[in-house]
Amino acid sequence: FDWGKSFQCAAKKPMALLLRPPAPIRFSSSPSRYRLLLPELQPRNPCFRVSCFSTRSDSLKATDTDSSPEYKPGIFDDLFLHLFRNKMVQEVRWDSEKPGYDGLIEVANRLMIGRSNSETEKAAVRILRSLFPPFLLELYRMLVAPIGGGKVAAIMVARVTALSCQWLMGPSTVNSVDLPDGSSWASGVFVERCKYLEESKCVGICINTCKLPTQTFFKDYMGVPLLMEPNFSDYSCQFKFGVLPPLPQDDSAVKEPCLEICPNANRRREVTGNMDVLQCPKA
Repeated sequence: FDWGKSFQCAAKKPMALLLRPPAPIRFSSSPSRYRLLLPELQPRNPCFRVSCFSTRSDSLKATDTDSSPEYKPGIFDDLFLHLFRNKMVQEVRWDSEKPGYDGLIEVANRLMIGRSNSETEKAAVRILRSLFPPFLLELYRMLVAPIGGGKVAAIMVARVTALSCQWLMGPSTVNSVDLPDGSSWASGVFVERCKYLEESKCVGICINTCKLPTQTFFKDYMGVPLLMEPNFSDYSCQFKFGVLPPLPQDDSAVKEPCLEICPNANRRREVTGNMDVLQCPKA
């Protein structure tokens, strides 16, 4: 075996590769393929530069998809939806012909018809109470809520809420919240984009069938203070378990103007002819 000859052959191979003419560049007409930017397409840069990127339409699609997080319901989520809707139907004494979540939103709208805001809130609290055995709520309020100054109970309900209510609100995560005394507890739940608000399109339905009754339910029947802070610009919502809510008349969320897409406000504008209506007629 001639080692010298072998090394000479090996040394010639890289040189042969460098001298070999480049393969022709082919472009695909498919919009989903990547494009090659040649120097003539980049007149401001005299250096040869190769850049690979997807087409603009693909990037816009990805942005639109990422801006609206999706939650795929499972078997238990369907059961929770069925149970919650049945309890709401029993309170309203009316059901929608639409199936699933769309029907739930129609029943929620019906809950506010013919009732004052206070009556709607009380009805929503009754619905929440009916989801639990009475003794369970009483035991939790008496035995669990006082532990550690309320910290244990607040952290527990935050985790249960994030795990069991995504079918109603959408993707949710547990986070830390600051308390008035300066301490911080992992007793918050952040809803990225509340499905209930997005589908109802109504500030009044959010405030009177969700925010206020939910705060009342946890404080009065589970012994856990709760402040809910809905954001009507991006539809997110921050739950703060362990934090006392302000009085309704001092709550900035209650004073929020109606959404532009609110069907109830649009209906009032059509009836009154006043296009400057800001306050939601149901808030």
